Amino acid sequence: MNSKQDKDAELRDRMVAEMRREQQERQAGYREQALKLFPPVCGRCGREFEGKKLRELTVHHKDHNHDNNPPDGSNWELLCIYCHDHEHTRDVQEARSQVEASAGESRPSLHHSPFAGLQGLLKESKKKP
Repeated sequence: MNSKQDKDAELRDRMVAEMRREQQERQAGYREQALKLFPPVCGRCGREFEGKKLRELTVHHKDHNHDNNPPDGSNWELLCIYCHDHEHTRDVQEARSQVEASAGESRPSLHHSPFAGLQGLLKESKKKP
């Protein structure tokens, strides 16, 4: 690489590192605040957390805006990492379904129903001698 590319890469790396540091500071601030406001319990599955396991408890922003951090915690709920992941996956699936519905697309769902055609097969087998 030439000197300009080296400088650009170095500048980019510094900017990314700074953004990550700022994000971690912001998260640490509202996480600490949420842990003071709410009991260490997942708002979905009800699991209780303490000691080293407390790190598995995350702050979920109800409106999905990570910059909306009111001091009363009204935009937060504590979720374990599994429920938090499920919450965001569910939102993605709902958004995808809405887009497909508005476009008139009919795609098979992501779940599998192993007995979906069983009734038809049973009817056919009864007709055969």
